[in-house]
Amino acid sequence: ALAWRPDIVHCHDWQSGLVPVMMGGDPAFRGARSVFTIHNLAYQGLFNREILRTLGLPDSLFHIDGLEYYGQVSFIKGGLFFADHLTTVSPSYAQQIQTPGFGCGLDGALRSLSGRLTGILNGVDDAEWGPARDPYLPHYDAARLHLKESAKRSLCQRLGLGYRTGRPIAGIVSRLAMQKGWDIIAAALPDLMERDLDLAVLGAGDQAYHDLLSGLAARYPGRIGLKLGFDNELAHAIYGGSDLFLMPSQYEPCGLGQMIALRYGTVPVVHATGGLADTIVDHRRSPGSSNGFSFDEYSATALVQAVTDALAAYRVIPTWQALMKRAMACDHSWARAVAEYVRLYRSSAGGRPNA
Repeated sequence: ALAWRPDIVHCHDWQSGLVPVMMGGDPAFRGARSVFTIHNLAYQGLFNREILRTLGLPDSLFHIDGLEYYGQVSFIKGGLFFADHLTTVSPSYAQQIQTPGFGCGLDGALRSLSGRLTGILNGVDDAEWGPARDPYLPHYDAARLHLKESAKRSLCQRLGLGYRTGRPIAGIVSRLAMQKGWDIIAAALPDLMERDLDLAVLGAGDQAYHDLLSGLAARYPGRIGLKLGFDNELAHAIYGGSDLFLMPSQYEPCGLGQMIALRYGTVPVVHATGGLADTIVDHRRSPGSSNGFSFDEYSATALVQAVTDALAAYRVIPTWQALMKRAMACDHSWARAVAEYVRLYRSSAGGRPNA
């Protein structure tokens, strides 16, 4: 038994979805409030009905406004229906999951629960990510942007790219899966390779994309630098040494890659969905406040056009440097996110100052 009584219990994703359900019948949690965060609604934790008996939960929970989901038990529904407040990891994703296209069969339920659903962007660890003190690359900052060229040269050496002054590099650090936009990246690559552009790619995932990228790297030696798997040092080098960062995800609840890239003045090119839409302001629409390039239509054509427009901006040095500085000035720290969660906790706990 707990020797103390919590004010708030914060649960994350389907793995903890039954915690708010169980709290209701446990005197140790009397008066405690629960918050449930959805990181990716596509992962729902579906089990056979017998799981209720295994967990000592009553069959009365097996109904449409409880844990039942198309004849199975859905752990994520426990969090949705029984938590006092719901959050997800970006304001746009909070809206998207209330629509059939993104709701994974739960959009109707989420619309009915919209009054207690909040979108709060994740944050980036400033101690881990930042070019002024990154241990894995030559240092630079917004006041010394010219020093980023040393990070670029170092990246080229790591990946066997042919360094050329004034030739941009587009970086990708990603899971190799369709959700991350690899279907349109694959379709766009022949066109992208016709541009004055090299690629630095780090990732692992579906074998089909492993094979595709390996073939393209062999076809374009010195222009596509590829590492299959994950390498933390190389990830830092790509964020710091690239000029562009490609993240055309099919859907993206929040996304961290684009926020890390902003820290390094590496200009993101993204599909405007979820957290990508909340964090990247398109240069073509708002040149004075932009921090990247975004496109609405999920297609290889739209991706190629966005990259083409980014390359045109890259060649105008004052424009590009101003864009880099605005990117680096963005605040996506955990300090900002924590302040929003503290407000939510206090509201959920009834405004108690010690909560």
